[in-house]
Amino acid sequence: MSEEKGYKNDTSEEFKPTSGSSSENTSTISLSEYTTIKDYGSPGWDVSEKKAEYWRGVYEKAKYEGRHRYDPSYKWTAAEEKRLVRKIDLRIMLWAWIMFCSLDLNRRNINRAITDNMLPELGMTTNDFNYGQTIFLASFLAAELPSGLISKKLGPDRWIPFIIVAWSVVSASQGGIHSRSAYFACRCLMGLFMGGFVPDIVLYLTYFYKSRELPIRLSWFWTGISTSNILGSFLAAGILQMRGIGGLSGWRYLFILEGCATGIIGLLSWGFMPPGPCQTAGNIMRNNRRGWFSEHEEYILVNRLLRDDPSKGDLHNRAAVGPSLFWKALKDYDLWPVYLLGLTAYVPAQPVASYLSFILRQLGFSTFEANLLAIPGQFLYAAQLVLITWVSERFDERSLIASISQWWIFPFLTALVALKGTASLWVRYTLLTGIIGYPYCHAILAGWNSRNSNSVRTRTISAAIYNMMVQSGNIIGTNIYREDDKPLYIRGNKILLAICCWNIVLFVLVKMYYVWRNKAREQKWETLSEREKEDYVATTEHEGAKRWDFRFAH
Repeated sequence: MSEEKGYKNDTSEEFKPTSGSSSENTSTISLSEYTTIKDYGSPGWDVSEKKAEYWRGVYEKAKYEGRHRYDPSYKWTAAEEKRLVRKIDLRIMLWAWIMFCSLDLNRRNINRAITDNMLPELGMTTNDFNYGQTIFLASFLAAELPSGLISKKLGPDRWIPFIIVAWSVVSASQGGIHSRSAYFACRCLMGLFMGGFVPDIVLYLTYFYKSRELPIRLSWFWTGISTSNILGSFLAAGILQMRGIGGLSGWRYLFILEGCATGIIGLLSWGFMPPGPCQTAGNIMRNNRRGWFSEHEEYILVNRLLRDDPSKGDLHNRAAVGPSLFWKALKDYDLWPVYLLGLTAYVPAQPVASYLSFILRQLGFSTFEANLLAIPGQFLYAAQLVLITWVSERFDERSLIASISQWWIFPFLTALVALKGTASLWVRYTLLTGIIGYPYCHAILAGWNSRNSNSVRTRTISAAIYNMMVQSGNIIGTNIYREDDKPLYIRGNKILLAICCWNIVLFVLVKMYYVWRNKAREQKWETLSEREKEDYVATTEHEGAKRWDFRFAH
């Protein structure tokens, strides 16, 4: 195995546990052998005693919860780490995915409810629906940062289960609304409770995964969107047939039943979310005495993360991030190129994804057919999401690979604009399905943003800002399809095509920016002597992406 992984594939040396645990013959990286951390971005960065003591001091000052397991000379095998990562996947990542499915099921069931005559029954139009979604997204956006700060103070293991239960209650309450104002109020509350989930859970996952492991996990995480859409379409096709039972409309049963189901997930989450790698004991659903990981596994968990990115221990997992740190992170202009991508990258597909079943309903399909026909695009979406993220990590390329999402959408939107009203029903359905099945690059951009943040403090804020930009883009996308443009939305598709073209250019510009910034950093770094480099690493007050020895991923 390569040394930048933190171990050698050599089993000739006997492993001597520092904690008294037993193990097979093992040999991994030692203090003197561990020479380069490529992902940390520090050219020639070696773990000397001086630097080890520097980081030990950082972790003690921050009261990092895993500091008692920090040991730069600790050893383990590649096989042990691989087994441990699989264990994390099953215990941490799988439940994170289930929680995200619960969010997206409630977030998007409104798109299926409107196929059951919800709008006319409430005396609403397409524009009213857009206003409600805008209120939801604005509230979602407004809650991103406050929720992230609350989560950082209380701990995501406490905050996330609470907001899941809260949004589930509000979602179920939508089954009792009878007016446009009640619809607006429920969408506002839904947005406030849901807003912080994604940045909170992404930050939480960084407590367990290395920077190169995170994007592919996030790609599987975001398959929750397609999974919940497929599951939601099947559920809606059946539940909406309950119209008339007890004198209630089918869409009312949809909100009530799905809200109750996700509320159960929220309650279970209090037991399935440990605060951190070394804090897995002492809660329901977890072994009260031993926890999920052995002492040896905890040493591996902590040291593999800190060797990959030493900054992951510079803040306790229940430490608050104050206004001054927020302002510092906000001023970090080197992260704004990724924020700008988050603003517009998903807009070209967003209106089609929101309106597909509604459009099909207006074009003549039944409620049952309109919901089931949305499923093929979701299968394509999930497959391409995982594929594009894997390709990005395989070739260590983000900007150009992520731009494939726009190149994919471009011909479908061009055809919709060119054909106008001449396309047959099934040709139009195929083009719309192609758009919603595009290679979603959110996992690439979210992992990219996390990697370029380079500190827990910055990462806490940057994850929220990035998702705020994504929600701002969703607000733009929600208002592109208008009442006077339906059912073909020709004007709206022209706007989406223009944004798609802009995104292609923007991805290239962001790539060029980070190449330029790294070149400038490298030139500055190479003017220092080896002694000056050591002194800089040990004494600098620069943090996060401001460090001279840090290189931006692109």
